[in-house]
Amino acid sequence: MIAEAVGGWLSNSLALLADAGHMLTDAGALTLTLGAIWFASRPATERKTYGYYRLEILAAFVNALTLVLLSIWVIYEAYERWHSPPEVKGLQLTIVAVGGLLVNLFCAWLLHSDHQHDLNMHGAWLHVVGDALGSVTAIIAGLLIVSFGWVWADAVSSVLISLIIIYGSWHLIRESINILLEGTPAHINIPAVEMAILGTEGVNAVHDLHVWTITSGLDALSAHVQHDETIVQAELLKRLRKRLHNEFGIDHLTIQMETPDFEDEEIHFCHSGAHCFESKSNLKIANS
Repeated sequence: MIAEAVGGWLSNSLALLADAGHMLTDAGALTLTLGAIWFASRPATERKTYGYYRLEILAAFVNALTLVLLSIWVIYEAYERWHSPPEVKGLQLTIVAVGGLLVNLFCAWLLHSDHQHDLNMHGAWLHVVGDALGSVTAIIAGLLIVSFGWVWADAVSSVLISLIIIYGSWHLIRESINILLEGTPAHINIPAVEMAILGTEGVNAVHDLHVWTITSGLDALSAHVQHDETIVQAELLKRLRKRLHNEFGIDHLTIQMETPDFEDEEIHFCHSGAHCFESKSNLKIANS
């Protein structure tokens, strides 16, 4: 980061300064990521019954939002430079950008094994990959300036760096917000979960079904399951746990067992604009 900041100032390159600014936010983001991981390892308390898992998701959201705001600022600066492009030293730009690329590729390799399973680590990995792509773009701009004297390539490359960062951050922002709002995980199909529960021997109906993500890799489910009075609840619960684990990978379950004569006057939340399933034999959805 320091090398690119100094190199950008000496070469008068907005692309290098943008990449250095990106790395500055990365340094803070990686620190935030590390702090979130440390906090998430703390045990649950009476006030925080789920512990501090959600701090990882909040850190991922802040990381992505910071990147987008920084990118918008760089695009504005590039617009200003487009109308009056200053002199840019292409050779210095290229040398510093090559060094930045090597460092970022090494960091991306270090984070690669964990980023696919942890949203917070994925945010950190996106930062580093965005830096690597930014270095590649800066190298191309430097070569164009050295070869053809196209100083406008510096401004264009900074915009490309910003667009790459925004594109990569948008998915992270959307997924983080979905988790914070306790939305259904993208890989979970609620109707399929309903059908799986109804298809379990002993189940007559299911309502108030909810699936949400506590933190990356940890999904939770709650539901009201109606069964015959002759069913042994412990056995039915065992069958449900096994099926939901095998088909959907859900292990954190809270299931309320109910018999047909159970009076529940609470509002039932159903999905897809449909009434709750009420009969395993019919398996029909009545459109509301």
